[in-house]
Amino acid sequence: MITARAAATFEPVGRSVATARAFVRDTLQGWGFSEVVDDAVVLTSELVTNAVVHAGTAADVQCLRFDSAVRIEVSDRYPERELPLHDAKKQIHPDHEGGRGLLLCSALASRWGVEYTAANKHVWFRLDLPQRPAGTRSAGPALPVQALPLADERVRVAVVQVDRGGVITRWNQDAAELFGHPGDQVTGKPLGDFAAWPQTPGTGHGIAEALRLSRWEGSYGVRDADGRILPVYGTHLRVRDTSGEPSTVCLLVREDERAVLQNPGRGMIAVEGGSERGKAVDPFESFIGSPAPDDLDGLLQRTVERARDMLDGDAAYLLLATDDETELEVRASTGLPSARQRFARVPVEAGTGRYGSARMPAVHEDLTAVPGAVPLLAGTGMRSVVTVPLKVEGRLTGSLGVAAESPGRYTNEEALRLQFAADRIALAVESARLTELERLRRGSLSFLVEASDLLAGTLERDQTLALMAQMTVPTLANWCAVYTIADQASEPELAFVLHEDEDRIDGIKALLSRLAPPDPDPTPGARVWTAPSDAAHSSALRASLRSLGLGDAGRPATGPGTALATAAAVGGETVVLPLVARNRVIGMLTLGKSADERFRQEILELAEDLSRRAALALDNARLYSERTAISQSLQRSLLPPGLPVIPGVEVEVVYRAAGEGNEVGGDFYDVFPIRDGCWGFAIGDVCGTGPEAAAVTGLARHALRLLAREGFSGPSVLERLNAAILDEGARSRFLTLLYGEMWPQNDGSAVLKVVCAGHPLPLRLRQSGVVEPAAEPQPLLGVIEDLELVEQTVTLDPGDVLLCVTDGVTERREGTRMLGDDGLADVLATCTGLTAGAVAARIQRAVERFASDAPSDDMAILTMRVPEPELPA
Repeated sequence: MITARAAATFEPVGRSVATARAFVRDTLQGWGFSEVVDDAVVLTSELVTNAVVHAGTAADVQCLRFDSAVRIEVSDRYPERELPLHDAKKQIHPDHEGGRGLLLCSALASRWGVEYTAANKHVWFRLDLPQRPAGTRSAGPALPVQALPLADERVRVAVVQVDRGGVITRWNQDAAELFGHPGDQVTGKPLGDFAAWPQTPGTGHGIAEALRLSRWEGSYGVRDADGRILPVYGTHLRVRDTSGEPSTVCLLVREDERAVLQNPGRGMIAVEGGSERGKAVDPFESFIGSPAPDDLDGLLQRTVERARDMLDGDAAYLLLATDDETELEVRASTGLPSARQRFARVPVEAGTGRYGSARMPAVHEDLTAVPGAVPLLAGTGMRSVVTVPLKVEGRLTGSLGVAAESPGRYTNEEALRLQFAADRIALAVESARLTELERLRRGSLSFLVEASDLLAGTLERDQTLALMAQMTVPTLANWCAVYTIADQASEPELAFVLHEDEDRIDGIKALLSRLAPPDPDPTPGARVWTAPSDAAHSSALRASLRSLGLGDAGRPATGPGTALATAAAVGGETVVLPLVARNRVIGMLTLGKSADERFRQEILELAEDLSRRAALALDNARLYSERTAISQSLQRSLLPPGLPVIPGVEVEVVYRAAGEGNEVGGDFYDVFPIRDGCWGFAIGDVCGTGPEAAAVTGLARHALRLLAREGFSGPSVLERLNAAILDEGARSRFLTLLYGEMWPQNDGSAVLKVVCAGHPLPLRLRQSGVVEPAAEPQPLLGVIEDLELVEQTVTLDPGDVLLCVTDGVTERREGTRMLGDDGLADVLATCTGLTAGAVAARIQRAVERFASDAPSDDMAILTMRVPEPELPA
């Protein structure tokens, strides 16, 4: 007897299929028939698709409730459309949609049928309700012992509680035993410090987001005390205490004991005395109709878990195709070793024949009969597997597979059900993949722009190396090493190593130092380098054997803990990218993952872009360093070798050249012996600054020494120097110069003969505090050919100071103010009684403090003082 009825009509448009699914789901759940909702939605979806898409007419859907069953009828307005007939002898291609709805009715419904009228065609199906004992919410069938999930003799369930900030507040004994971290060492630290969460920058959810959800269930990793990642299955529940403070309770078990915590899929319910069919309903349609995860990783992980449960498999995996459809990359898996969980790559065309291509569905009843047929499952213990392609508009977008440890588990019927599920999920997966790809590309562009700015901000080689490593770790890799090549005849040299855990850097550096560096192959792109992983595992094995007394006693003892930690740190995939600049390999960028982890293709492409920018920045830093070294070497040759010791006279010099990297500029000085009892001194300023001015500086300083030692007087020396400057032609620069000769006297004074050619006048500070010019101004050099100069004689009495400066001192400015000759004289007047060094330091300090910005002109200060005679004790 019919106890309830619900009906609706859906227009012949594509969105009506989803609306019809929601209508049936809501109706049956309202009636309390949740056990058959998934089967009903699957069949309704297929039949309404046939009506509104293929027949092109409106579809009438009617739900009828009986005491022990539900019947659903779907009618279209195209009774003449041919009814596909099922020929048992004819193989139905899984990609062919014709007649699939009726095949599903045959497979899932208790009863079904087709009725024709003059105006309509009715397809109906009936689903019997299971009978459950009172009080049972969900239950599974009684299973033989060998079919029960495998677990350790003692199952450990870690209970971890974190506060609203993700900080651990509770850590039970099982957690300490599972992961090796005592509770007092982890309490107060973020859970993210220990969780190895599968996340790519710019895409997906991180653990912080998962901890804020009301409920979460899935797989991730936890780093144990040795640094190894232990795969776990967890369920998170967000709760609040009596004061309203939220926290998250996390229950964690080992991944291979996930059955302890995993919720069974809806429709997998069958109790003793229930339906005769006891069938497992397809959970995929329920997943598609419910709010799907908004990130690709979450969607794929739920997909493989549902696929495994749907076919009662032991493992499942989902691969996504690369843009050129030549390779498939593992993006989600369950029940497989961690090494195969993410980003392992396999070719689309693995062999000849139907089963050699991922573009076609395939069923392998026993993989031992065809070794290598499914490389991804090699060594996993899986015997039978069914795989189906994911296609969107005829284009291969991925592959979905379910495997079992026993042979002969799957037939074409399971392939048909899995293909149906794959067809329904393919568009959602592709849409999520494109969304992730777009977000990743935007993130990559932002990353590269920031990286370019950072690399362009320095020309220091060591800083460039450090930036290269810091930009890749941990954004692109767990660890990084940079090799540099000085020239084509040199071997690669390990220049920098970085790991996300600083405690692992020394171990990795020692490991790489023992290995031959990778070949400097200029071929673009990343290439796999297995040497670090192989060497680390060999070292860990030897260390473990030595700890047991089985190894070579002659080898240096390395603790097994350190060796194992290093092996875990570099045990994943390692790739090498060439650093090519100006058509030459200048080094290699090596990126590595931790144990059992691989790089995804998009990350490798991003790393390749970064390596090109980094190579150019590194080569620019090399060229700058070489140029700076040459420039500084030449500039140092223009400076005086040192100040001579003049009996009875104190001499001090302060010199600062303007311009980054310049040690000498347009200002210059010199103090040198001419002959016994006579010393020469000079201070000058060449027009301009930088290398051009420095060239004239060298000419002037060396000419002064040569001419003075030839016995020429001061005016003759400057007149000949003026001629030499004019002979330089277009390269000449005019020059202001103060030149003098000094004769210390027996009475403690000093006689000076001075020529001031266009230079700021020297100032004499008397012991009384009076400041006065010590020379008269005369024409500068390098302008007039027939130059006539005269010299003035000055006597410095004991306690007197002679101050000689360049215009970088007197022309120091702050806005409209200028220090000037008067300001300099005022400062000098305060220096009575000071030594020559103290006078020079006070003048320098006054110049620097006169304005807030740094001096922009060359500056030279030469002070000479005749000390007072020492009084007898």
